[in-house]
Amino acid sequence: MNADKILLRILACPLDKGPLTLPADQGALYNPRLRLSYPIVDGIPQLLPSSGRRVSAEEHERYAASTAE
Repeated sequence: MNADKILLRILACPLDKGPLTLPADQGALYNPRLRLSYPIVDGIPQLLPSSGRRVSAEEHERYAASTAE
């Protein structure tokens, strides 16, 4: 198991406390339930509630497709 998978088991959304996904090549952690994207800056996830960015339906579909692969 690589480091990304281990961290994803530990990290949670600061708002709903649910699991996050790491879409391929997005540079952000994603909460599909709330459709919020949390940036990763210099390798550090920015998991403050104010850091979450609401994503469009188009981005949501792209994120969902890249995590399903």
